[in-house]
Amino acid sequence: MDYSVRDLRVAADAGVISAPDLERLLAFLVNNRSAEQAAGAPTARFDAAHLLWYAGALIVIGAMGLFSTLAFTQMGGRALTACAVAYAGVFTLAGHHLWVRKNLRVPGGLLIAIAVSMAPLAVYGIQDELGWWGRFGRPGTVHDFYIWIKGSWVFMEAAAVLAGAVALRFFRFPFIVSIIAVALWFMSMDLTPWIFNVDHFDFEMRRKVSIWFGLAIIAVAWVIDYRSREGDFAFWLHLFGLMAFWGGISATEGATELGRAVYCLFNAGLLGIAVILMRRAYAVFGAIGITLYLGHLANVVFKDSLLFPFALSVIGVAVIASGLLYHRRQDAIAAWLSAHLPKAVLRLRPSH
Repeated sequence: MDYSVRDLRVAADAGVISAPDLERLLAFLVNNRSAEQAAGAPTARFDAAHLLWYAGALIVIGAMGLFSTLAFTQMGGRALTACAVAYAGVFTLAGHHLWVRKNLRVPGGLLIAIAVSMAPLAVYGIQDELGWWGRFGRPGTVHDFYIWIKGSWVFMEAAAVLAGAVALRFFRFPFIVSIIAVALWFMSMDLTPWIFNVDHFDFEMRRKVSIWFGLAIIAVAWVIDYRSREGDFAFWLHLFGLMAFWGGISATEGATELGRAVYCLFNAGLLGIAVILMRRAYAVFGAIGITLYLGHLANVVFKDSLLFPFALSVIGVAVIASGLLYHRRQDAIAAWLSAHLPKAVLRLRPSH
């Protein structure tokens, strides 16, 4: 729970705590916050400045990859590599300056993330210049790297993972993990033909690989949660792991009504995990999954039922009421869970 200085001073005026105790408490909180910032763990916030910082970083990353044009690719491999190295160098220097000299960890870390995102472009240029591009099947231009999934991009993905790991060694900024997670997901799709030992792979193969890859990423995220008490470096792994795992499960075709009911229970289980582990991402995907199942019931099973919309409305109101009840009792529920859950499970919660 968040308390303001005004709340504490009101408590002191009401006689709950003495004035000397209030001053000591405020001094401790200020020193503790300064120590956290010095340790390199940015406090999670969402305000206009952070929105602009993240938006700008995503625009730069997209400009050099997802939104690059064919004319950009026609610069040639040597020019693209030089451009990527120049971008990486400039953004690394600027990010280091903000991170170390100005103690602005969020914009500094985002500039480092931009530098990391230049690794695939640099490797593409090297491959193209040396004539290695297309040795494993010519997949297209660097722009297509972010749209299609083919074999020759494994080296670009490996470069992104390696660059991200090196950056995390010196700049402990969680957003860098998102680039690593995306590169690993791309790699899992590119390695699908090798995993199944086929030349061509279909949607079902991709779906299965996505499920197992998502599970592996979630497992890694839990390991990081269990071992790390510094920052929330597992957030992006949880997010992309759930996208791959939950997406693969949700894309299952030809399921029976029993299978769809089990799918609904699976998503309800994600809601339970969200409460236990205090991870909102699980609640988001769980809620979407339950909504999809209810939509299936409305469109197929109870398509011509007059009472179904009213029954579903009652269920919706019941869910809202349960949310209100949980909001009222969340402190007691959190205390009960903290007292009864095994320590190994409690350590899977994010440090913050």
